[in-house]
Amino acid sequence: MIGGFSTPKKDHAIKTSGGKLVKTGEILVRGVDTYKAGINVKGLGTLFALLPGKVYFTKKKTNHGKVRTFVNVAPVAKTTKK
Repeated sequence: MIGGFSTPKKDHAIKTSGGKLVKTGEILVRGVDTYKAGINVKGLGTLFALLPGKVYFTKKKTNHGKVRTFVNVAPVAKTTKK
C-alpha cells in the first residue's frame, strides 16, 4: 500500500442520468459492464455520445434470457437564429 497503488479506482459509474442534455463526445458511462451502447452511443468500457441530444435508457432481453440496459441519445432539433 505504499504510494496508494493498491487502492481501486473509484470513477466507475454512470456519469449522466435519463433526460439530461449532452454534448457530442460527452462520457455517459465509465467502467460499468451492465450498460451497453445503444442508438447514437459508442464505446465498450466507456460509453460516449456521438451527437448532441437527450439521454434515455431502454431494456431488452437477450436470447439467453438476460436483461440488458442500453444507453441511447435522442437527437435534439437545432434551432435557427434569425
